[in-house]
Amino acid sequence: MSAGMAKERLYLFDTTLRDGAQTNGVDFTLHDKLAIAGMLDELGIDYVEGGYPGANPTDTELFATPRKLATTFTAFGMTRRPGRSASNDPGLKALIDAQADAICFVAKSWDYHVRVALECSLEENLASIRDSVAAAKAKGREVLLDCEHFFDGYKANPQYALACATAAYEAGARWVVLCDTNGGTLPHEVEAIVAEVVKAVPGDHVGIHAHNDTEQAVANSFAAVRAGARQIQGTLNGLGERCGNANLVSIIPTLKLKDEYAERFEIGVSDARLKSLAHASRTLDEMLNRAPDRHAPYVGESAFATKAGIHASAILKDPATYEHVAPEMVGNRRKVLVSDQAGRSNVLAELERIGIKVDKDDTRVGGLLDEVKRREAMGYAYEAADASFELLARRMLGKVPSYFDVTQFDVNVEHRINAKGERVTVSMAVVKVKVGGKELISAGEGNGPVNALDVALRKDIGKYQSHIEGLELIDYRVRILNTGTEAVTRVLIESQDEGGERWTTVGVSPNIIDASFQALMDSIVYKLVKSGAPA
Repeated sequence: MSAGMAKERLYLFDTTLRDGAQTNGVDFTLHDKLAIAGMLDELGIDYVEGGYPGANPTDTELFATPRKLATTFTAFGMTRRPGRSASNDPGLKALIDAQADAICFVAKSWDYHVRVALECSLEENLASIRDSVAAAKAKGREVLLDCEHFFDGYKANPQYALACATAAYEAGARWVVLCDTNGGTLPHEVEAIVAEVVKAVPGDHVGIHAHNDTEQAVANSFAAVRAGARQIQGTLNGLGERCGNANLVSIIPTLKLKDEYAERFEIGVSDARLKSLAHASRTLDEMLNRAPDRHAPYVGESAFATKAGIHASAILKDPATYEHVAPEMVGNRRKVLVSDQAGRSNVLAELERIGIKVDKDDTRVGGLLDEVKRREAMGYAYEAADASFELLARRMLGKVPSYFDVTQFDVNVEHRINAKGERVTVSMAVVKVKVGGKELISAGEGNGPVNALDVALRKDIGKYQSHIEGLELIDYRVRILNTGTEAVTRVLIESQDEGGERWTTVGVSPNIIDASFQALMDSIVYKLVKSGAPA
């Protein structure tokens, strides 16, 4: 393609919050959904599918909650039911009433499913597609139609599958999305079938929605693009039911960094936002309380890690020798596991990022690196706990005042029958704190031992109290790490201040209360450092 030609726009549609929420063991809260939507919006994703209003209370509330997002926030649901008119279908009404920028309908496109699952005529299914698209369009919504089981349907009855797609397009759908619902179609089939579809529906109105049951969802998405589709649907980290959906975290960097796509297409993710991809991927895993996949393409911890001595020395001379893209482009980093050199540069880069000025030959950097390694071996996760890393670095470089000292704490959990004869569990904590020679004692009750400890600890830290008024804990996650003979507990606490800034701290101990206490202390001290509290 010559330099003069304009690039074609390719659109990204994220369904982490809808199809991703079908993942076994994933259960998003309203807070999670809003946080993930905000993260996807910042990344530059064109469409974010929020869920299915009317199907469950969380999704209904999500669409009723005001959102300040630039992305096209999309509601998902069924076309009108057979035998009902569009105006007399409660499901359709809930969808059209939802505060969404776009509506994505799902419709059958496999004649066998229409007969067996819907038990209606093929013509009635087409009428349902036309009526639903028209009804949403009349309400000023952008409309998408997901053709369920499209590829299986096309193989069984190509005329009918195409009729479903063209019915939606002719009724005014902005996008007709071809779904490989069972995830069994192969890339060469996708490419051939999409090439036929775009003869009937223009490619810049065609999308692909691939599942990963043969581990080819990403390949199938690219096959569809090569054949003319211009929207890709997928999820962060490939979440989704069964084996997952097409992984946008792998698709986005390929579109941006591989010439075949980068020279032809433009996407909504800028080079600058691409650098936040690894962070977004890991943030989602932390929200799901699962360990990030070390071997994930582009963003995994091992994606740019090299162990062999010969490779390591070559990489230090010229990274391109063993890397298909520069790790920094996607916010990842090179890890050369044999050489201290790389560890040192990782730590220096991290210090620079958080604004700590230190000479690269400072002997203390080596000490900090050894301490990070020692602690990570014990189970500390500094990748996830930026604030704890910053405090560790500041302490080792001699920059954190010791504001106060907790000399003793006692946490008590009592299970008893109360006056009403109900079984209750009450948690109580007492904390002794020394602030500038004065000893203060505070007690707190909470709905659990950690909450009680938090309440007691923050009740009174003397002259520093005003600095932590705006501090609140917004998330608390526990992971049991089995390292060696006994289980070790890692606690991550996410905190927020009055200005909405968030940070995460970590604690590790065989004892959950102790691990929680470390993370709590770090959070409070971090807030004091940030507020510039006087020592």
